Amino acid sequence: MSADANAAESAQGQNYTMLQAFEWYSEGNGVHWNKLAKKTDELASFGITAMWLPPPTKAAGQESVGYDIYDLYDLGEFDQKGGQRTKYGTKEELLQLVKKAKERGMVTYIDAVLNHRFGADRTEKFGVVEVDNNDREKEISGLYDIKGWTGLTFPGRKDKYSKFKWNFNHFTGVDYNDKNGKTAIYRIQGDGKNWAQGVDDENNNYDYLMGADIDYNHPEAREDVLNWGKWVIKETGASGFRFDAVKHIDSAFIGDFVKSVRAETDKPKMFAVGEFWKDSLEDLEKYLDSLGTQFSVFDAPLHYNFKEAGDRGNDFDMRAIWDGTVVQRRPIDAVTLVDNHDTQVGQALESWVSSSFKPLAYSLILLRPDGYPCVFYGDLYGTAGENPQEPVSQLGDIIRARKLYAYGEVRDYWDHMNCVGWVRMGEGDKDGCAVVLCNGSDEGSKRMEVGQHRANEKWTDVLGWSQGEVVIGEDGWADFRCSAGSVSIWVKQDAKGRNEFSKA
Repeated sequence: MSADANAAESAQGQNYTMLQAFEWYSEGNGVHWNKLAKKTDELASFGITAMWLPPPTKAAGQESVGYDIYDLYDLGEFDQKGGQRTKYGTKEELLQLVKKAKERGMVTYIDAVLNHRFGADRTEKFGVVEVDNNDREKEISGLYDIKGWTGLTFPGRKDKYSKFKWNFNHFTGVDYNDKNGKTAIYRIQGDGKNWAQGVDDENNNYDYLMGADIDYNHPEAREDVLNWGKWVIKETGASGFRFDAVKHIDSAFIGDFVKSVRAETDKPKMFAVGEFWKDSLEDLEKYLDSLGTQFSVFDAPLHYNFKEAGDRGNDFDMRAIWDGTVVQRRPIDAVTLVDNHDTQVGQALESWVSSSFKPLAYSLILLRPDGYPCVFYGDLYGTAGENPQEPVSQLGDIIRARKLYAYGEVRDYWDHMNCVGWVRMGEGDKDGCAVVLCNGSDEGSKRMEVGQHRANEKWTDVLGWSQGEVVIGEDGWADFRCSAGSVSIWVKQDAKGRNEFSKA
């Protein structure tokens, strides 16, 4: 589906690669959209074909990363919550970025934060019952009134794009009583009102996550957000969505949202990926099956396999790297990744993949045919914050190898727990490649077949991490090597595009 979605609007005739175009500590002060626009030439040269942008919508604070969503219809256009711009810039700068990316053959995806709202403009009085944090279906109080932040009137927008105003009837729960300052999980009471049912079953019902939790059983709330989906695609020229926190949102609504936008924006194959962050293939498959339309998820189990492999070193059997993953079971629905803004150092779901293993992990998702790989901005350019992390060495070159050489039939050589390899045979005018990676403490070597038609060719490692050359034998076989705990990507010495690499 990712190929179908990209082919309509993106660069033709090359592999598709997504960039998560931010990290948690990306620079604020409204510079990010312009910074990304300046990087579009470089990103296109690497082989990036899509950018998942951070939430472009107005948050409760001007320097917020964007997940404490306030107004969906304010893309940095109105003087609200501290000013006109968002952390990333103004609406005009966002539209210029989308336009420039498209000119460079890159599509853009909007990060849609649809689970909750923050930054209400006024408090309201309403009835609630408290529920147990570990069992959201268990009431631990009687009905009583609280004062909660649920009135959103968007005075700075003055009804432009949408006249809808939010009140407590449009939410299922909150976690703060302004009357006494108490924090708890409060389920809002009303006729037929309850937690959504199409959500993850952790805590017996994981509808409530944070803020004022939206009730998509309410027709007014439902209609306004469905309208926003169509509006934001048409308004920005974006090509799809990344949905935040979908395991806390009724899956029926997400399915309806995707189908509605696809039908009414003339994008029947519009790309949609959800963050259902759980290390459970069974739960991810159950979610995908519930939507009634094609949808992708980030392959959280694969991330945790990479994390384990990096932590265990040569005790990890590389032949098990795909076990229990979405990309192994449902490759068409898998967005593969190594790390993201939540797993990075210092964040809520911190599970940072070892820096020494990252070149191997990226080679695994970028140089094989299955899944839609997503490169993390923090791995490509480094992260900031109190504990900054360095970029992954030559990640741009690994992405470029995908663009130029990761084509054709795959021939696997997965016969050793610490050293695996594969060959991409190439197709048409695309040269193939031979990849060897090793998580052991000794140099790795793999005898692999690239085809008799390549006899006597000289191949070199585009990364420059393995020196010298490999000469293909008369039978089409050769011994390809890599350093201990490393990867090498071998291609014909005069392969098309060979001069694009930093160590050509």
